[in-house]
Amino acid sequence: MTSATPALEPSGAPTLPSPAPLPADHPLTDGRTGASPLVRALRGDRPERLPVWFMRQAGRSLPEYREARKGHAMLDSCLDPALVTEITLQPVRRHGVDAGIFFSDIVVPLRLAGVGVDIQPGVGPVMDQAYRTPDDVARLVDKTLDAGALDPIREAVQRTVAELGTTPLIGFGGAPFTLAAYLVEGRPSRDHLAARTLMHADPQTWDRLVTWTADLTGEFLRAQVLAGASAAQLFDSWAGSLSLADYRARVAPSSTRALAHVAGLGVPAIHFGTGTGHLLGAMRDVLTDAGVTDRAIGVDYRTPLDEALAMVGHGVSIQGNIDPALLAAPWEVLEAHVRDVVARGATGGDAAPGHVVNLGHGVPPDTDPTVLTRVVDLVHAL
Repeated sequence: MTSATPALEPSGAPTLPSPAPLPADHPLTDGRTGASPLVRALRGDRPERLPVWFMRQAGRSLPEYREARKGHAMLDSCLDPALVTEITLQPVRRHGVDAGIFFSDIVVPLRLAGVGVDIQPGVGPVMDQAYRTPDDVARLVDKTLDAGALDPIREAVQRTVAELGTTPLIGFGGAPFTLAAYLVEGRPSRDHLAARTLMHADPQTWDRLVTWTADLTGEFLRAQVLAGASAAQLFDSWAGSLSLADYRARVAPSSTRALAHVAGLGVPAIHFGTGTGHLLGAMRDVLTDAGVTDRAIGVDYRTPLDEALAMVGHGVSIQGNIDPALLAAPWEVLEAHVRDVVARGATGGDAAPGHVVNLGHGVPPDTDPTVLTRVVDLVHAL
């Protein structure tokens, strides 16, 4: 791995890196984003304006995105700094959201490490093979990020941050379990049966795999933060397929390890997963165990925010959780739902933790962009 990697033990709990100062020109250091509604909310404050952004806000719902992506394969787009900057900025310009989310994909670090992976339209990430045996995993963990592999990511973040001004950029990476599940299955899966089988049938090989994916995504996140991202989100697409016992024993340590790469930098971190209502307390513990000071739990649309707050406690900020399906509902239905989400996120009154309004998953590709703008205006008015 690169020299910027914190010292971590090969397995088990991470040896947390020593706190490191952010660069002098970082937006949190020079004052551009520290007082922004998003950063304040992630640090547990209740700013005068409720912050809102949307997962997958930079994407197929925008005609300008479709125009910009013409002739560019997805992973190639993610490694073109100028294109990444343009796509990341598009929803900020159009909707007036309170944060940009770095345009990339969770499998980009795999590509940069030399893994054969492509994103097939209508399918998703497809690997050059399924990595299921000890020999398969041994070949994987020999792959590292070369010294300059993350340079396109750093350049894209720097370009984007320069354009965003006082609007913070959120960096993101895929959680180790989700990356490992794609590798073991070889492609998207409904039940992640092969991954869950490997977890129990050969726990040593499984642990080697998720330790490697943890460091890979951790470096990816760290590069984004050091280049200018004001927050980081660890996105676990498939953790909802796990039992709480399996998550705690076989997944949480690697997610802790991934977040340890950025914990010492002092940026807020968000941990989000889909179908993870039964895991919210354990996901909070991942943030705590990693050493993250300003913690937020992203909640998907299945769990009401007041119930989520009861599970994670009021020492943690909350993000979510408008149901993406309601973006296509009549406005009066969507408006009532947004108001309900905001009310549930304020459970506890003045003692409520910070709340960042978001969707309970990503923006559907057929969403009318004007609806998103209208939701932003509503949230800002509440």
